[in-house]
Amino acid sequence: MEKKAEIAIIGGSGLSEIEGMHVIEEVEMDTPFGRPSDRITIAEYSGRRVAFLPRHGHGHRIPPTHVPYAANIWALKKLGVFWVITFSAVGSLNIDIAPEHFCIPDQLIDRTRHRRDTFFDDIVVHVSFAHPFNEQLRQILLEACRAEGVKTHDGGTYVCMEGPAFSTKAESELYRSWHADLVGMTAIPEAKLAMEAEMAYASVCQATDYDCWLDQAVTVEEVLTHMKNNVANVHRVIQRVIPMIPLGTENSNPASSALACALTTNVACIQASHREKYELLLGKYVDFDGHWKH
Repeated sequence: MEKKAEIAIIGGSGLSEIEGMHVIEEVEMDTPFGRPSDRITIAEYSGRRVAFLPRHGHGHRIPPTHVPYAANIWALKKLGVFWVITFSAVGSLNIDIAPEHFCIPDQLIDRTRHRRDTFFDDIVVHVSFAHPFNEQLRQILLEACRAEGVKTHDGGTYVCMEGPAFSTKAESELYRSWHADLVGMTAIPEAKLAMEAEMAYASVCQATDYDCWLDQAVTVEEVLTHMKNNVANVHRVIQRVIPMIPLGTENSNPASSALACALTTNVACIQASHREKYELLLGKYVDFDGHWKH
């Protein structure tokens, strides 16, 4: 497949409503990991092509646990994407991160239990995940959000819980005792898979509530109200950040070599039948005839 986009946005709906965004085509894909959440929209903005994927599918029909994260990331990689920008609604565990504030997290804690969190089920690949969010892209997002006048926090720890229910108060207090700042349901395994796919990944998290640690239960009504109030901010940030992405610098970004020393399985033991799954991810390192390329 020809390269269709180098930038991707994973989030909700409404891309066609962004002023200046020209939709070129919608791509339906099958992957070795199933079908993505929905068709992937290829659009052009400011002379750049962007792949847009609604994480939960059209109509927000896929719950967090069952989002086809592996299919989504593999499909974007196949389309030529390197820069992955995500938008997510989260609860705030930090009194300073108020509802409708943005936060660009720099750390993750995985509290999920039922999700496929690697592409590599048949071979051993130990990718480094010490810094789950790409720092270069994180700083670009921070600059874009602040340039649009959105109250945005630099850094923070995101706890990814299983869902779909919100936290218990005890869980909320536990996460705060870990000095976590945000709680959400979608960054894992998305960030891990993006790392395995050697893609630069970072998130704009929109605080919609204070979870339940302030002695008030989270309601869907509250979450949706704050998300609706932030739609204009999200659109402006997207318009701002797309021209800021440093296309052409991908090879100097650490994400581009995340797998360079990660494969521990003997190359000769990789079965030819796994080629479809792994050539896209490992093809620049091995030839699938039992040899390293360099």
